[in-house]
Order: sequence, then structure tokens, then C-alpha cells
Amino acid sequence: MTGGAPSLVLASTSPYRRELLARLGVPFVAAAPDCDENAHKFRGLSPRELAETLARLKAESLRAAHPDAAILGGDQVAAIDDLILDKPGTEAAACAQLARLAGRTHTLITAVALLVEGRVLAHTDVTRLTMRPLTPAQIARYVAADQPLDCCGSYRLERLGIALFSRIESDDHTAIIGLPLLALGAMLGEIGFVIP
Repeated sequence: MTGGAPSLVLASTSPYRRELLARLGVPFVAAAPDCDENAHKFRGLSPRELAETLARLKAESLRAAHPDAAILGGDQVAAIDDLILDKPGTEAAACAQLARLAGRTHTLITAVALLVEGRVLAHTDVTRLTMRPLTPAQIARYVAADQPLDCCGSYRLERLGIALFSRIESDDHTAIIGLPLLALGAMLGEIGFVIP
């Protein structure tokens, strides 16, 4: 927070996003956004529109509590055939999602919105991931080992989940984990943060 930059608030409770943002070396605080994500999932939005809408709404939800801060919202949506894949929550749901994805290519859409002084800086990263064909036994072993129950798409690429894939096409591998740091670093620099 040098050079006149505002303070930074991350509108997220995600440990993955906190860890990623810390890599840029800028001071920030994290706060839970006041945004009902489920209310927007059934409005007929495309997966990309949903990710972008939720990223912006999460940031906007903290504007009243942090009127002078730069507020960063982010959201991630996994989709196949325009079907949105939620966080599974249970091992059975995770296995079902992975069975649907096995041997196929799907997208992981990571959107960020940075609110500062009445402006919104936004970026969306779209990653294409091709999963290897997997047997039910392989899927069950993976889910038991990695417990990806809080991950859309039911995998953790930063862990054992990388072994599930044959190809990943991405402009920024950090977007897969939760924040596109290449674009985000430039956005923060534009509003006055010194990086590095």
C-alpha cells in the first residue's frame, strides 16, 4: 500500500484465494462477502456470465463496510456442455461429477472484479481441461485421497488431482487455483499498488 494506493479487501473466505493474493506481496484483509450465490445460479446465466456476475456482486457487497478500499471479488465456475458443476459437498457427488468429466474436455472460468473509486476493473480467465478416461475405482480412490468436496469440478489440481488430466490449456495457471495473478498484478499496479 504505497504510492497513494487504497487499502485492499479480498471479498472471500477462501484459503486458496488468500494464499494466492499473498503471493503478490501487497497488504490486504479478507472479509466474507454478503452475497447469496445460489440466488444467481438459476437465473439462466451462462457459466461465464455467472462467474463474472458473482465476482462483481461479492466485491459490491462489501462496499458499504469499506467505502475507501479497493475491493477484490472473485468467482470460479466449472462447466461442461454449459452445465455448471457445483462444489460437490459429498464423496458420492464428487464421484458422479468426475465420472461425467472423465475422458472429456471442460472449462474452468475464473472471474475477478476489482472495485475502486467508482470504477470496476475486471478480468476473466477461461481454462480448458481434458481429463483422462477414468474407471470408477480410480475415481473413488482419488476422491478418498484428496477429498475435493469444496472444489467445483471435484478436483484439486494443486494436489493429486493433476494426475487426472491429460491436457490443460490456460493463459495463467494460478487462475485454476482461484485468482489469475498475471492479470490481477497488472490491475493492482494500475490503481497504485507497487508490485513487486
